[in-house]
Amino acid sequence: MAREHITTTINGDPIEFLCDTEQTLLDVLRDELRLTGSKEGCASGDCGACSVTLDGRLVCACLVLAAEIEGHEVTTIEGMAVGDQLHPLQQKFLDHAALQCGVCTPGFLVAAKALLDRNSNPTETEVRYWLAGNLCRCTGYDKIVRAVLDTAAVMRE
Repeated sequence: MAREHITTTINGDPIEFLCDTEQTLLDVLRDELRLTGSKEGCASGDCGACSVTLDGRLVCACLVLAAEIEGHEVTTIEGMAVGDQLHPLQQKFLDHAALQCGVCTPGFLVAAKALLDRNSNPTETEVRYWLAGNLCRCTGYDKIVRAVLDTAAVMRE
């Protein structure tokens, strides 16, 4: 089995690792780099639990081969908070009780941040459309949408 040497940036830090050519980014993040915030929900890109950004673009880590990230920048849920200081989205998810079991929460947070990085004043429809690739099996989406809209309002101030 061929192994690839990968040099990349993850959550702002330069990282080097070896991976098998068929390993997904999700597998490497969780199993090799111990960044376990991204979750495996479906392994087919249908649930969004493994959402990360790759060069600022929202992707499902289960659909990206680890070897493809050579020279690119990846941001995971672990890259949202700064030390003990939660990102405003993380705090608003807590304030709005926009989570239950937590499996989908990292993916929703990464996706919502990707939206707000592009559009600081989204409509409710835009938030719902943007988050449509993230599935939650425990709760309704209203609290999540409200948390994102509230965060956008606070961040614009």
